[in-house]
Amino acid sequence: MVRPVSTMLDESFLQICLQRPTSALTSAFARKRAPTCGESRLLIAPDWPAPPNVMTAMTTRHGGVSSPPYDSLNLGYSTADERVNVIENERIVARELAVDASQIRWVHQVHGHVVHRAEALPPNAPLGATVIEGDAIVSRTPGLVCGVKIADCMPVLFAARDASVVGAAHAGWRGLSSGVLENTLNAMDVRGEDVIAWLGPCIGPAKFEVGEEVREAFVESAGIESKAIIESAFVRLQNNSKYLCDLRAIARQRLRMRGVTQVFTSNACTMSEPARFFSHRRDKTTGRMAAFIGIRE
Repeated sequence: MVRPVSTMLDESFLQICLQRPTSALTSAFARKRAPTCGESRLLIAPDWPAPPNVMTAMTTRHGGVSSPPYDSLNLGYSTADERVNVIENERIVARELAVDASQIRWVHQVHGHVVHRAEALPPNAPLGATVIEGDAIVSRTPGLVCGVKIADCMPVLFAARDASVVGAAHAGWRGLSSGVLENTLNAMDVRGEDVIAWLGPCIGPAKFEVGEEVREAFVESAGIESKAIIESAFVRLQNNSKYLCDLRAIARQRLRMRGVTQVFTSNACTMSEPARFFSHRRDKTTGRMAAFIGIRE
């Protein structure tokens, strides 16, 4: 049985133009900037100063084989999409990343705070076999790739400045409030000031409508230093009992309290860009994107 590592508790992203067939040098892990090329884009790469031997990427909804409403690069095995399509989509992504699909490590995400070491997770073979629950993965092994899936929740990528360890977390409001980011840092076992982080595309503060229970989950657990900032991440809607919530502002503050001050952010809103991103809040029945990070061999 695989045991979790822990159960405790700016602003653009680069569009990569990829035309198949492609070489490793044109993959999203190549750190060379490429021009935007409209709807042919398959992957985006975080615009952050990660070490040269750290590879990162995030998928859009483009470039796969799935039919609506999963069109087209759906990576979600938990959806009602045809399984053969999701498998082929994962193969497509692995080719574009220039990695062996068996080296990608996934967990079955449950909106929690459990973190696993990539080294302790089984190989990604056969594709789609992952049943181990968790919401974050860390790796110290070159060649292994940590992957998290999203469709409005926030992907958070971590890298030690010396590239000794990397991590990926799936941070919706439940995982964020229960400590998935802090647990990922604990599992990385490096000082916060020696870590940089990237907050990827997610549902934005103009679209993420939540109830009082979500606000309370964050405000009541905030320390004195954080309370005002966390409260400011919630804007009360007029004539409504709901709030608009800024997940990124909350994540930045929680990371800051752990010493991570170099936090780079994509402002892209998954709900606002239907041509580019899947969004569960917008469409209900939809696909999943994924964000990846790994240490190069």
